[in-house]
Amino acid sequence: MPTIHQPLPNASHPISNVSASVAPPVTIISTTFTPTNSTVDPVAAAIGNFFNDLLNKIPLPRWAVYAIFAVGGLLIIICCLCICIKCCCKGKKKNKKQKKNEAINLKGVNGKTTTALVQPDVTDVDYGSTKKQRGKLLYSLDYNTALSELTVGIKQADSLKAMDLGGSSDPYVKVYICPDKSKTCETKVFRNTLNPVFNEQFNFQISKSTLLKSTVVMKVYDFNRFSKHEIIGELRVQLCNVDWNHVIEEWQDLAEPAKFEDENLGEICFSLRYVPTAGKLTVVILEAKNLKKMDLGGSSDPYVKVQLALDKRKWKKRKTSIKKATLNPYYNESFTFDVAFEQIQRVNLVVSVWDHDAMTRNDAMGKIFLGCDATGNQLRHWADMLSNPRRPVAQWHSLLSAEQVNSTLTLKKKFPLQSKLPF
Repeated sequence: MPTIHQPLPNASHPISNVSASVAPPVTIISTTFTPTNSTVDPVAAAIGNFFNDLLNKIPLPRWAVYAIFAVGGLLIIICCLCICIKCCCKGKKKNKKQKKNEAINLKGVNGKTTTALVQPDVTDVDYGSTKKQRGKLLYSLDYNTALSELTVGIKQADSLKAMDLGGSSDPYVKVYICPDKSKTCETKVFRNTLNPVFNEQFNFQISKSTLLKSTVVMKVYDFNRFSKHEIIGELRVQLCNVDWNHVIEEWQDLAEPAKFEDENLGEICFSLRYVPTAGKLTVVILEAKNLKKMDLGGSSDPYVKVQLALDKRKWKKRKTSIKKATLNPYYNESFTFDVAFEQIQRVNLVVSVWDHDAMTRNDAMGKIFLGCDATGNQLRHWADMLSNPRRPVAQWHSLLSAEQVNSTLTLKKKFPLQSKLPF
């Protein structure tokens, strides 16, 4: 093999000069790309090895693991954005409300304005507001001077306020004359409607002089079987302003009911059950609540009297035990009467609440009657009992005054004793 002589650094030959100038870069390149371990972070390497081992243990492809992490991160970002947006909106609403209140207060103190228009609160809108629609009622009035008889016709209602959760109501109308209130009449109950057609008439005996001092009250209620009936609205017509030369028939918008007139006599809950084959009528007096205070101590000693009338004659009666010093008595006492199937259509049930007094006469606290001669809720309860034989039907009823019930029912004397009957 031929021997190559290395030229000396100080040689003057051109080739030796080129070789001398090219050699140093080769030495620099080899030293630059030589790998060294002095720049690698041991902590980062350990973390990388840990995550690699963790990913290798997951029984899923590597792309699936990355996709899961990406979706999780995206959900976290979306949740954070929603929270931020909600906080920002809440802050804007609060600032807007404060600015609105400040504007209202400034308007109230402005000397150029005579009145300050302030938006009413939600709880205050119900009182005296004409914007809250309760519906309207078509009624008629006719007075017969020769018979001293006033006829009040309840024709129909329209666009009544929805009182039930389903967006409807079960309306009926109660009619009476103030200030006497000796007689109260009720229409039938119409289910699930805001536009009922009643077409019912009620007659009241009233003299011409009393007529001109009286007011006809027509109240529209929403029927509830197991709770207090809610009032939708009312109409009050002062009879002194009516032209009696012809029959009055007109629509009027229902107004907010007066809260100072009706005396609350309390409510009573009882169930009815009739078995036609056995001829058994069972009345279970369950409870009463919010009864009238009759004693000096602000309480009462109530008991309930259950009476049957056949052909409007007093027939059979029973009574519950006396509950001492309470306005919300609980009885749960049952009474069974023998009533044949051919008699049930001629029977009226009278339920009355009395305050027991040991030294004086017992006082009537409230009364109600059911049967085919009844109206409104009472007739409805009786009809439900007849249409569901052998099944108890329970319902709450508002108590009326004894004078109202007695004037409507007009019971006659008792039946003669069985031994004195001519048959």
